Amino acid sequence: MTAASSPRTPKALAALTLAALGVVYGDIGTSPLYALKEVFHAGHVDVTPANVLGVLSLIFWTITVIVSLKYVLLILRADNHGEGGLIAMLALATKAVADRPALRRTLLVVGMFGTAVFYGDGVITPAISVLSAVEGLEVAVANPALHDAVLPITLLVLTALFAVQRFGTGGIGRAFGPITLVWFAVLASLGLPQVLANPAVLAALNPLQALGFIAAHPGTAFIALGAVVLVVTGGEALYADLGHFGKLPIRVAWYAIVMPALVVNYFGQGALLLAQPDAVENPFYLMAPAWARLPLVFLATAATVIASQALITAAFSVTKQAIQLGLLPRMRVLHTSVRDTGQIYVPMVNWGLFVFVVLAVALFKSSSALAAAYGIAVTLDMTITTVMTFFVLRYGWKYPLWLCLGATGVFFVVDVLFFASNALKLLAGGWFPLVIGIGMFTLMLTWAKGRRLMSEQLRQEALALDVFLDAVFVSPPQRVAGTAVFLAAEEGLVPNALLHNLKHNKVLHEYNLFVSVRHHEVPWVGFDKRVEMQPLGRDCWQVTLHFGFKNDPDVPQALKLLEGRGVPLPEMDTSYFLSRDVVDPRLGGGMSLWREKLFAALHRNASAAADFLSLPPNRVVELGTKVQI
Repeated sequence: MTAASSPRTPKALAALTLAALGVVYGDIGTSPLYALKEVFHAGHVDVTPANVLGVLSLIFWTITVIVSLKYVLLILRADNHGEGGLIAMLALATKAVADRPALRRTLLVVGMFGTAVFYGDGVITPAISVLSAVEGLEVAVANPALHDAVLPITLLVLTALFAVQRFGTGGIGRAFGPITLVWFAVLASLGLPQVLANPAVLAALNPLQALGFIAAHPGTAFIALGAVVLVVTGGEALYADLGHFGKLPIRVAWYAIVMPALVVNYFGQGALLLAQPDAVENPFYLMAPAWARLPLVFLATAATVIASQALITAAFSVTKQAIQLGLLPRMRVLHTSVRDTGQIYVPMVNWGLFVFVVLAVALFKSSSALAAAYGIAVTLDMTITTVMTFFVLRYGWKYPLWLCLGATGVFFVVDVLFFASNALKLLAGGWFPLVIGIGMFTLMLTWAKGRRLMSEQLRQEALALDVFLDAVFVSPPQRVAGTAVFLAAEEGLVPNALLHNLKHNKVLHEYNLFVSVRHHEVPWVGFDKRVEMQPLGRDCWQVTLHFGFKNDPDVPQALKLLEGRGVPLPEMDTSYFLSRDVVDPRLGGGMSLWREKLFAALHRNASAAADFLSLPPNRVVELGTKVQI
């Protein structure tokens, strides 16, 4: 079944819905561990009945507006050939405004920044989720001495989580859904007795409670939004995982299981606070009877590991897509499953995230301190997604302006309000994910511009391939047996590897393919559109290979599609020639010197093109050339 197709049977729908629980809803499902607590924890909001009802109402309507309406109903419609996520949305939006170059460049930069900020979110989520779960030990065991053990246990769990990534998550992943289903059942079972014991808490379903709280305490309510937004962290995962499960299972899981369980749990915590205001220290764990708190800590830790795993996997996927689109340098990407091409492991991203997650835990030391750092990255990405959606609706789907503004305007205002509230926490910790995001954004901008400058320089110095071949065959060099595949950045230009091969070896192969690889702003390009071939005469061909940003660029496999078209490609008699470009940064070039040096370092340390293109290592010849930008 394809990503975008609907399950054909109730059994298939149930299986996909269960799987979606573990992957899509792990992050948002662990928010009850800390979200409501943090609203009152900072001391801005007093624990009074009116305030509790007002905050609960804000939480309920935030979940309803942002997740149920914005993501589940609207954003899930914006699929890019069945795929979702910020990269897919970026591709849709930039394609929609392709005839407006200035607007397209602006959207590309905004989308790049949103992608960069995602990495900041990827650092905070594992740190705050696991830390908040382990902190339950202090409540469960009621031993002050355990306070000093919270950080070491958290770091041990996180270290184990990142260490197992290289083995793949196929086997473990099958358990994610059932464990997460148990988690949501426990969330509901913890909250329901409290709600039944104090049904007055249901008054918070009325939006007038939220409006009344805002009217009575406008400044306090604005500050509280910075913590209220924690209830929807993970909302972006709904869209990002669209390609894995399709719309229907994600929607069914949300409306049938996730939202009811979350609402019941939050209202249960609120009911507990109405009866025992001093329970604000940790209302989630204090809802449970004393005998159940220690098992609850273990279940919560498992749930937060699953939430963290989903985000780490998403970071791998986003990185691979960004590499395909030319936003990041090539990195080593390992496939951990022979059946599922989506299961990948990117060592550099894995251990980079781990270093920053450990740094976050060591710097902030508690989930409450980390909560101050959490919201700003999430709200930035939410706002950027809303902006991109407007351009897809208006220019891609050609809806009337009034409808596009109506569909996205309310969400944009809500997103900006949440972002502005979180901006107040900039000095208290919001700077941390923002620094990570700005660092990644700088790398992306530098890499993208450096590649463009290098391509322009190579293009200026390159010769036209057809003219060059005409000149060569006036007095042809010796032809040797076999097939040569020359990888070229652009069609119609002479690859540097060909020039060097003629200069040093003074031979030309019997058959010659000049192959260019093109990546497109769509997730998948099928085999029927993979290869274009143009004969150049004298047993030479220009070949263009097309890949989507989720395809694996396997050149030998793609070239097999030429069999039967007069191009001999015997496996042991085909050589691949690559140009190994060395960047020479110089003052007065296309970028400032420090950025040129950064690009040169990124280019030098990028994984080998032969590995990225899946070329057989024993059949590759690399010939170097120096490029000044």
